[in-house]
Amino acid sequence: MVNKVKKDDTVVLIDQSYKKYIINVNGKIDKYKGVGVFDPSTLIGKKYGKQLLIGSKQFWILSPSLKDKLQCIKRRAQIILPRDAAHIIMNCSIEPGYTVLEAGIGSGSLTIALANFVAQKGKVISYDIREDFIKHTIKNLKMAKIEDFVETKIKDITKGIDEKELDAIILDIPNPWDAVEHAWKALKTGGYLCSYSPLISQLEKTVKEIKKYSFIEVKTFENIQRKMVVSEQGTRPSFQMLGHTGYLTFARKVL
Repeated sequence: MVNKVKKDDTVVLIDQSYKKYIINVNGKIDKYKGVGVFDPSTLIGKKYGKQLLIGSKQFWILSPSLKDKLQCIKRRAQIILPRDAAHIIMNCSIEPGYTVLEAGIGSGSLTIALANFVAQKGKVISYDIREDFIKHTIKNLKMAKIEDFVETKIKDITKGIDEKELDAIILDIPNPWDAVEHAWKALKTGGYLCSYSPLISQLEKTVKEIKKYSFIEVKTFENIQRKMVVSEQGTRPSFQMLGHTGYLTFARKVL
């Protein structure tokens, strides 16, 4: 059975160059960036997976995946990319029902990824010292239809953590070492701490602080991906490559 678009659905339109645009079918007639002037209600009844003509461009219409949501968020601050988010989720063993705290909400990329994994009974708590970042991220959470599983707070994690017995804490702040003690106290036994830092000097200072407390399995990674171009003429690595994003440090609390 092929599903069809219904009113209030959120869909992703993918053009022939694989650029993506997430649109709410209940939206109004407007000029959508990359799509043009468009009435989303005309999508009602269309089959998911089909290609259709909108204006002068062809688009596939699909239900948005987590990857689509992360690629389409509106950025106001630097985001944690999906490849690093996946590494965080695996190394912090994020599961449905968990309560996870992140500090440094940015544009909400990691927030959306975490919320997708802890739902339906879990929760993501996001601290940030900037109200404008939080307000911007809430819009992205609503676009991803995941806002019910996220609680936001205007709070500096280096001054303390309100919650206790947390399953995981992820730090994406300039000075993560100042939050390590608070994180150790707030984590459950066996809970995970993760710190994301773009600079080696930051990770060195953070690891030094982590080793003052009862953490095990302390390890740091850098994720480097290289896309391969496959054609009839042969296969080669892509000339375009984002060599560095950040350093991911993980640790697990014991007594």
